Amino acid sequence: MHGYSRLGRASGSPPSSPRFRRHSKGRGGGVGVGVDVKLLERWVYAVISAVYRRRGVLLFAPLLYVSAMLLYMGTMGFHLGFTTTTPSSAPPPPPLGSLYRSPQLFQHLWPYIQPQNNQTNNDLMMNVWNIKSRPSWKPCNNLQNSQAELPKSNGFLIIEANGGLNQQRLSICDAVAVAGLLNATLVIPIFHLNSVWRDSSKFGDIFDEEFFIYALRHHVNVVRELPADILERFDNNISNIVNLRVKGWSSPTYYLQKVLPRLLELGAVRIAPFSNRLAHAVPSEIQGLRCLSNFGALRFSEPIRTLAAKMVDKMIQNASTSGGKYISVHLRFEEDMVAFSCCVYDGGEEEQREMDIARERSWRGKFRKKNRIIRPGAIRMDGKCPLTPLEVGMMLRGMGFDNNTSVYVAAGKIYKAEKYMAPLKQMFPRLETKDTLASPEELAPFMGYSSRLAALDYTICLYSEVFVTTQGGNFPHFLIGHRRYSYEGHAKTIIPDKRKLAQLFDSPHIRWESFQRQLREMLHHSDVKGSEIRKPSASLFMYPMPDCMCKQAAAKNSTR
Repeated sequence: MHGYSRLGRASGSPPSSPRFRRHSKGRGGGVGVGVDVKLLERWVYAVISAVYRRRGVLLFAPLLYVSAMLLYMGTMGFHLGFTTTTPSSAPPPPPLGSLYRSPQLFQHLWPYIQPQNNQTNNDLMMNVWNIKSRPSWKPCNNLQNSQAELPKSNGFLIIEANGGLNQQRLSICDAVAVAGLLNATLVIPIFHLNSVWRDSSKFGDIFDEEFFIYALRHHVNVVRELPADILERFDNNISNIVNLRVKGWSSPTYYLQKVLPRLLELGAVRIAPFSNRLAHAVPSEIQGLRCLSNFGALRFSEPIRTLAAKMVDKMIQNASTSGGKYISVHLRFEEDMVAFSCCVYDGGEEEQREMDIARERSWRGKFRKKNRIIRPGAIRMDGKCPLTPLEVGMMLRGMGFDNNTSVYVAAGKIYKAEKYMAPLKQMFPRLETKDTLASPEELAPFMGYSSRLAALDYTICLYSEVFVTTQGGNFPHFLIGHRRYSYEGHAKTIIPDKRKLAQLFDSPHIRWESFQRQLREMLHHSDVKGSEIRKPSASLFMYPMPDCMCKQAAAKNSTR
């Protein structure tokens, strides 16, 4: 066999026979190979013969034989490597998609991107999604059905919601479902002060508490706080109420068999934490409560709704050339996100030092555990690296959106924003953020409260014609489902294939036509997958059909 050896590419002609190389001591690369091999063969046979003479070590013979043959093959490979025309020290090229070479790609493609500036592409923004021929879905009317009068409550359910905005949203909706299942009265959920999010907001600061109680009044009893007479039973200390440790994804049967008896016995129970504590698969009436709470009862507080509405109006005005339609991008390129991903970009030693500090600050020791191996190249090839603003811009331009497109970026504080945001603004000058749509005075009541700021982003993204998710998580998870619920079953969301993107962005010499073709195929794939129906193991918060929505007989001919 000839071709690749362990150390490099073989020469065009096959290697000469060892029989002849034994006598070619004066011919350079083949010196001494035949002699070494023959001595090694004799040594192997001698060892095996000695082993077989002693029955006590007979079982070790196969192991010794295999070890010797591996040594033999290694010796042959080592020597043959020197007969190649490629230097033995040349390392193999890194796998495609393992390196961050997007800046080089941008330099290569910009001369082709730039001529497409100022070509108002209204047709694309007006017809991004081909949903005319698909069945439309509407919210099911049975979600509004209710009992004339709720039965007597079995007791009070107190839950503690943790995490960020949408993790709290998940806990609230599941709490409503569990309260309905147990015929319990739900106390307005308590928000746990998370060490990562550091937001001290209460339920009423983020959601409309009064509307929440009103919207659920015919389905689940909800009260703002535990009645005084109940609290007195526990010495006026809510911490004295028994905290039931419920396992994640528990079934309705578990709640009926384990939680309900304690509720009836004590009159009140706590479940803290209450994150992912109810299974996806529950009876339809319980799913209906999830739907009603998420899509109907949970609306943002009045200050959030007021400012968010003004910001949406500005985005629509800015997008007048495309009929008021704009793109929203959920960009996860904050310092903690980059640090957690363990991906390498182009910051060199300075970036490495900053990431080490960020990882230690937020996840003390987690990334320094013994035997933990971090492979940034493999992470990037697997599509797990956060997309940079530059990569998002190139992706959208490749899909056909020009520089007249209005883009809203939903994000926290971008890592090295001045450096990384510049090329995105170069490709999309009509780019807006919270800071450009609202004045410092308008944003002042929200600063320092990450969940309230996320609620502004959530609203602006909800009303965009195109939503782009770049990294996953609860924010896009809930938003995609909410968009399906709002737009007749279609998410109108670009979910890029990040494994494929890693390969494209690691191809600095790719032709612009090929780059465009592959990205437009990706856009088409997102269109096709926009109307997916929930699978048994999936969440209805992302896939509201068919639990929360019912198929209509005829499809609409509008795109909104």
